[in-house]
Amino acid sequence: MRKFLLVDDHSIVRSGMKFLLSEVYENVSIDEAGNDVEAIEKVVGGKYDFILMDIEMPGTNTIKLIEHILSLQNDARILMFSMNAENVYGNRYIKAGAKGYLSKGASVDEIKTAIDTVLKNKHYYSDTMLDGLINEMQNKPKDNPFEKLSEREFSIVHLLLKGMTITEISSQLNIQPSTTGTYKARLFDKLQVKNIMELADLAKAYNLKY
Repeated sequence: MRKFLLVDDHSIVRSGMKFLLSEVYENVSIDEAGNDVEAIEKVVGGKYDFILMDIEMPGTNTIKLIEHILSLQNDARILMFSMNAENVYGNRYIKAGAKGYLSKGASVDEIKTAIDTVLKNKHYYSDTMLDGLINEMQNKPKDNPFEKLSEREFSIVHLLLKGMTITEISSQLNIQPSTTGTYKARLFDKLQVKNIMELADLAKAYNLKY
């Protein structure tokens, strides 16, 4: 019997995916985790054939969670599952060790295709990601300044571009507003922008959608 692990802080999402996976796959045991601590406990307790993971969970650095899981199970097959733009986040998580990145808006057929691909220990790239990669190679300037950012800074860029305030971002990431302000100032310096309008223009220049 194969073992799957669903990692998402929303119980309704886990319940829906658990029902779907139970319908699609036979002889499968499905466990759930609502945060990084629960996910690590599950992985420590046993090996999983497949892990489906959300990228945004309060108080959780998902990149570090992937790295921690891979340190415990170096052949872990992890598929990221999120509402966030695939062309913005996909490659970062694949570089961190995930096998693919899939939108929560994907059809049942696409979800099954992605999971089947990852179960074969192959990387899954959605059509949206492939189009983004091709467009990026064809159109972006040589050096991408967004590559200079840390994972936390990159997350804050994404949230700023969505129009969130410092207070809202701090709540989302479970950090102090002063810390968020420091990150904002630092990333503005790295990107050499003075305000959100310039940040948005730079994002468009490098085909970052949000």
